[in-house]
Amino acid sequence: MSIYFDNSATTKPLPEVARLVYETLSGEESFGNPGSLHRLGVLAEKDLNESTSKIARLLSCKPEELFFTSCGSESVNTSILGYMHQNPRAGKKIISTKTEHKASLESLERLASEGYEVCYIPVGSDGKPDLPALEEAIDANTALLTFTHVNNESGSILPLDKIVEIRNKKNRNAKIHLDCVQSLGKLPIALSRMGVDMASFSGHKIHALKGFGLLYIRSGVRVQPLILGGGQQKGMRSGTQSPYLASAFALALEKAYENIDENLEKMTALRDGFVEKLQKFRVHVLSPEDALPYVLNVSFPSFQSETMLHCLEEKEIYVSTVSACSSKSKKVSYVLSEMGIRREIAANAVRFSFCRFNTLEEVDQVIDAIALIYEKYEV
Repeated sequence: MSIYFDNSATTKPLPEVARLVYETLSGEESFGNPGSLHRLGVLAEKDLNESTSKIARLLSCKPEELFFTSCGSESVNTSILGYMHQNPRAGKKIISTKTEHKASLESLERLASEGYEVCYIPVGSDGKPDLPALEEAIDANTALLTFTHVNNESGSILPLDKIVEIRNKKNRNAKIHLDCVQSLGKLPIALSRMGVDMASFSGHKIHALKGFGLLYIRSGVRVQPLILGGGQQKGMRSGTQSPYLASAFALALEKAYENIDENLEKMTALRDGFVEKLQKFRVHVLSPEDALPYVLNVSFPSFQSETMLHCLEEKEIYVSTVSACSSKSKKVSYVLSEMGIRREIAANAVRFSFCRFNTLEEVDQVIDAIALIYEKYEV
């Protein structure tokens, strides 16, 4: 029986999601284009609207503030590029960190090449932005702040309340974009009360399906669309919408929210137990103590990251080294480097990322497997 500890990369769809998709796609009247005027189109549009309303209720926002995309990266790109291009008078400065997801960093690089000023705030060993540096950086020319709610490699949780407080103090007109891809379904998210203006989400990180992303744009915020065409979704994101992907996301989100506090407690106990048992291997725990317990980054002495990954894979245990979006670059994690972790330690880093269905029994099996790997290979 395999053990999957790579849930930050993707999650296995819920059985309920798989059944819903199968029933939808095999139905005689459930394949229509929601933009069509005939009865099948009307039925598809009805399903789409019901899913939107459910998602809006769960995320505490208005249905008209939500837009469906193809993935989290598209939502991030649209927020960052779309806002800056649509609002040239808002300012030419964007503030972020160098530990963001590549979807953010490459958007910022493009803006820098277009003449925008991109200011990167340093992060501490806990992966959190330097708040005094942030306060100093925000000025009248600042148009946008973009940060990750939960870092996908370290699990570091953004001190959002403090960032919103600083923004409000220095420049209330500056907008905040929040990458919530790793926090959705794990931390409570109430968009109307968080002080953010845009937020990005992904379906396959919460046991829904790949190919679905979500973008929140607060009412009154103007964003230039990246995808043009038929004018769907009020012209914000053209292209035929997928009712079954939307309904799968709505169902997965609903299930994630059912026991979100209990799941957080369970994952904390699982993570803490895992860390305690890993100590006999003299590992370096790289995730900060207050990180989201769904993500644990550790460095194994004597074993480079990829070596440990493949040794575990031989025992049908699946983990990762760096972000899946960067895993083929053969480089040490830029996130860990920015946190001040020495290269020789970062080179041995392995990320274990959990979901609410993982168990303490699986942790024990992984510990036993690591013990066998050390016994066989450690010099």
